[in-house]
Amino acid sequence: MFNLSQNTTKAYNFAPSLGEVVLSAFGRIQVRPAEITQSHMFSARMAANLLLSEWSNLQPNLWEIGLQSVPLIAGAATYSVPAEVVMILDGYITYGTPPIDRYINPISRTEYASISNKTAQGFPSQFWFDRLISPTITFYLTPDGAFPYVFKYYSVRQTQDADFANGLNVEIPFRHYEAYTAGLAWKLSETYMPALEDKLFARYQRAWTIASTQDVENVALAIVPGTSGYFR
Repeated sequence: MFNLSQNTTKAYNFAPSLGEVVLSAFGRIQVRPAEITQSHMFSARMAANLLLSEWSNLQPNLWEIGLQSVPLIAGAATYSVPAEVVMILDGYITYGTPPIDRYINPISRTEYASISNKTAQGFPSQFWFDRLISPTITFYLTPDGAFPYVFKYYSVRQTQDADFANGLNVEIPFRHYEAYTAGLAWKLSETYMPALEDKLFARYQRAWTIASTQDVENVALAIVPGTSGYFR
């Protein structure tokens, strides 16, 4: 049990809306609430989403990770992936009764291209994630009909859009609010306060470093060489 005997709020509800974050960001570039116009808000909405787009390239962000599943069809090698998926971390195939999970390895486009017989069927042991606008997964070997196979994978998706409607929150965790506000202030300063741009970028980088350093799984790292083949 946590010690909550102090005279504190006993609450964990701090979750400012995008509008509140924007007001704070404008304050950091010396734009007061009474000075904010519709044009300011248009710029802020664009900057808010561009910042999230940037964060989608700084993966993996733990709060965006989820487990997906795809039933495999005998003879079909390629499957669609939701467009919001930007990265696949781990994948395994579930098969048999009782269910057994078998980890399979990712390969690159070049490695897939080097496979001579891409239509060969069997138990899939590798997958290629093609990061298109409409992404796909392609397996080798192509699934056979020996078992009902289900491919399960941990995906990282892009963050949901930021919008002002109905006081909506930004889809980020508590520990990232300072980094997000600092980043938004930096982006807005390019238009409204260029003299502060370098200083605000440095503050944003510091806040992002602190947040991203903590956005990890707190487990020991073990590196083990793969000395055996992975075949059935």
